[in-house]
Amino acid sequence: MYLLKKTLTFFLFVLMLFSCQEKENITITSQDYHNVVDHLTSVMIHDIFSPPVASRIYAYPNIASYEILNSNAKDYKPLGEQLNKLLLTKTKDDKKVDKKIAALIGYLEIARELVFSKEKVDVYRDSLYNSWQILNNSQFSNAKNYANPFIKNVLNYIKTDNYKETRNMPDFNISSKNPGRWEPTPPAYMKGIEPHWNKIRPFLLDSASQFKPVPPPAFSMEKESKFYKELKYVYDLTNQIKQKGNNSEELKIAQFWDCNPYVAVNKGHFMFAAKKITPGAHWIGICKIATKKTNSNFSKTVFAYTKTSIAIADAFISCWDEKYRSNLVRPETLINKFIDDTWAPLLQTPPFPEYTSGHSVVSGAAAEVLTNIFGENFSFEDTTEIPYGLPMRKFASFRNAAKEAAISRIYGGIHYEAAVNEGLTQGIQVGKFVNKELTLLK
Repeated sequence: MYLLKKTLTFFLFVLMLFSCQEKENITITSQDYHNVVDHLTSVMIHDIFSPPVASRIYAYPNIASYEILNSNAKDYKPLGEQLNKLLLTKTKDDKKVDKKIAALIGYLEIARELVFSKEKVDVYRDSLYNSWQILNNSQFSNAKNYANPFIKNVLNYIKTDNYKETRNMPDFNISSKNPGRWEPTPPAYMKGIEPHWNKIRPFLLDSASQFKPVPPPAFSMEKESKFYKELKYVYDLTNQIKQKGNNSEELKIAQFWDCNPYVAVNKGHFMFAAKKITPGAHWIGICKIATKKTNSNFSKTVFAYTKTSIAIADAFISCWDEKYRSNLVRPETLINKFIDDTWAPLLQTPPFPEYTSGHSVVSGAAAEVLTNIFGENFSFEDTTEIPYGLPMRKFASFRNAAKEAAISRIYGGIHYEAAVNEGLTQGIQVGKFVNKELTLLK
């Protein structure tokens, strides 16, 4: 009996000793945020989302993270005071909560609701959650409980942006005798994607048509017309680039900014997709490069991703509104019909109308926002495309990168000059509007 009591006392002492020891704190850094963004990008590449849809998927997880992190912050304004229709999350501030953990939880929980391959997010999320529970379960649980009302609020916000309704709207009607109207292009001849994207609720824009560009040059195959001259310029320029071979700087630029999430590849009787990132994903990658170069802390990292992703999303809404209004035919279609039936562009023509250039609009908007955050002459090495077999390119500023992204579409043979020039102007207008309206810093 005495021995049993002594043994029991010893075990109680050991248990008390361990319970009195403080658990190791979970430490979150900016790199942890980069990691969750990178993981979402990898899932989107796997799922093959179109560029407009991908921009929506990037925006909402960042919005959730930002709101969780800054609902009661001294330096940053809540988004609920600024975004269209987003309600403020009503919750009491708890200084004991690690909001960095809560922000990562918010990002992952929203991200999984927006992709097809939810299990890919779940595996990543569960591994992270398990490691946090082992390290400090109370710290993790407090953060998760704090994040939940914000997650619920953003999920409700997502449900009201008209995305679900556009899934049931009719396909784009391509039946027309007008040779200036867009029609599907080789090799897959896919139907026009997201013809109703202008019905998606913008985050900041008053409407999809707020920055409606000037109309494209009037369609004409008369050799002295502006339209025909732009068409012939694409044909002549791409032929010159082809003659220079694989070392052509124009070809390298075209390939670097291709960013086509679904390139159809023919092998005999088989066709398969070569998967890559979208234009928006490329600029999200540039945002990452900028935050890492400046050693941005966690809050500024979330701030930069959030503002950039909102600008990209609204830029796509603005661009797609014009694409299906002007409904302009692609160079490939006209060159094959009227000039040279053996000609092919250097890049694969994307499946939607030509005007304005999506790359130009999105790049113009993203560059304005990043310039606003990091400065006018922010030089950087763009390593975004290295995982996809393309070398790094250097840029003296974000605006220089945007200009190169825009002109790359002419080099690739998939856009006319007007679409690039007016698209860049349209994007710059969107970006400046975002900078004016979205004053996240107090």
